[in-house]
This record gives sequence, C-alpha cells and structure tokens, in this order.
Amino acid sequence: MSDFNLGLVGVGKIVRDQHLPAIATIPNCRLVATADPHAMLPDVPSYQDLGAMLDAHPEITAVAICTPTHLRYSQARLALLRGKHVLLEKPPGATLSEVESLISLAAEQGVSLFAAWHSRFAPGVAKAKQWLSGRQVQRVEIEWKEDVRVWHPGQAWIWQPGGMGVFDPGINALSIVTTILPQAFFLRQAQLWVPTNCQTPIAAELSFTDPDGAEIEAVFDFRQTGPQIWDIHVDTDKGRLSLTLGGRRLLIDDELIVDEEEREYAGLYNHFVELVASGRSDVDVAPLRQVADAFLYGHREATDAFVE
Repeated sequence: MSDFNLGLVGVGKIVRDQHLPAIATIPNCRLVATADPHAMLPDVPSYQDLGAMLDAHPEITAVAICTPTHLRYSQARLALLRGKHVLLEKPPGATLSEVESLISLAAEQGVSLFAAWHSRFAPGVAKAKQWLSGRQVQRVEIEWKEDVRVWHPGQAWIWQPGGMGVFDPGINALSIVTTILPQAFFLRQAQLWVPTNCQTPIAAELSFTDPDGAEIEAVFDFRQTGPQIWDIHVDTDKGRLSLTLGGRRLLIDDELIVDEEEREYAGLYNHFVELVASGRSDVDVAPLRQVADAFLYGHREATDAFVE
C-alpha cells in the first residue's frame, strides 16, 4: 500500500490517548501535520486551523476530525471540498441533518467518509453480533456509568448544545446495540436529568422496544465514582449474552468467550484505510438517531448544578 498521509484536526485528550497510539500501528500511515489553535504535538508541523494545514501540505490525503462536536460539520465540509477523505470522531455531528449533508457531499466529491463508532471495534462485539443473529431477543439491559471528571476534565463544551452530556459516552453503548441486535428498536420513554447550570443531561434512563416487543432498558450516568461500568446484557430464547468492560469481555451463559485488551482505535484506523483503498464510505447514523429521539421525546428534570 502507498503512504497514507494523514492530518489530525484537534489535538485533545482523545487524540493523545487513542488516535496517536493507533496510528503508530498502521503500516504506511504517516501523520503529516495537526491543526489546533490551542495545542500541538512535538516534532509534528502544527497549524492554527484546517485550511492552513491543507494549504501547507497538499500531500495530505485524509483527515481525522477530533474536535468538539459542534465544530465538526464546517471542518469536515472544508476537507471534503478539498478532496480529502474524512474520519469523524463519534458522534459524527451535532445533528442528523449535518451528517446527512456530509454524506451527500462526500459522494459528490468521490471521497470516503467514515463515522468512527470506535466501540463497535471492541474485541467482543463481532462475536456477539454473530451469536445473536437468528435468536429471539427478549430483554436487554444497558448500564453505562462513568466519571465525567476522569474522561472529560475541563471540557466545558460537553455541557453546551451539541456536546450531548452523558450521551457522549452513552452513544458508545448505543453504537454497540444498534449493530449487535438482529432487529431495529425504537424509543418509548426517556428521562433526562439536566444540571441547572448545564444544557445537556448528566444522566438518563431510556426504554426501547423492538417489533417483537423485546424490552430494552438503558441507564447512563456521568456521576459514577469508583469502578466504571460499561455493560450490556441480552436475554434471548437460547441463552444470555453479556458484553462487559465496554465490549472487551464477552460471556455467553456465564462462559467466557472473549477477554482481550482494548484495541478499538487500531481496528478503526485499519477500517478507514480499507474504505479509502476501496473507494467506499461508512456512515451509520443509527446511534445518533437514538440520541436525537431521546432529546425529542425525553422528559427533562432539573438536578443540582454540576461543578467539574
């Protein structure tokens, strides 16, 4: 494969923790430059904005956009108009209409667009999907609880419109269940708890059902202390499946099937390279649609002001 020349837009915590180690594992993937007005990487050319980066480095063929959600549409649109392939960190946009616009533009420009639902690349997810295929789902329990102070320190944007609050991690759970369950499912009830000094929820409880009446319950909470919880349990007519630790561990009827270290972003970048090589895009809006439904349908309840 020829060199895959990559530009990074945004150099925050997720880039340093996940993107950079993953990029280093991909053969022929070369990080050319970064664009971020507030941060830079050592020994990598850095620029204040995406346009300046692309002007200085026409050899860049693809960009990964890792900025706060409300900034992604304009940045992705610029990159697509310049003929660059684009990877969008999750969620791929602040609204469904933004993402749909980018899908159309990528097709017009003949370049690849990838909505990077990284949790779908967790070690146990593919085997979970395979096992559930053809089985009758009866009940699903989703428990996704983490401490926002650990995972989003000082990131005030997450509490603003487009930041999504607890749905920023919760959408990871939704990205898994929308791919492993054999049927689509639909929101029936939602309760959102919004701090009095924020505009997005700090916790949520959602109830869904599928066409056959399966009960699907999700609890998301950004106030977790102690052990972090990222678990999905699925009861079927032929046994019980559990994905725990965010999909790293898979159990079927309490038998351990998969227990591996996290490697989501390496799989994500390998898939992006494959998409570009084959001239395809991969943009699934199902997880974002579920969140949009929760905001539309949910009952909001004020809770104590949150101080990060």
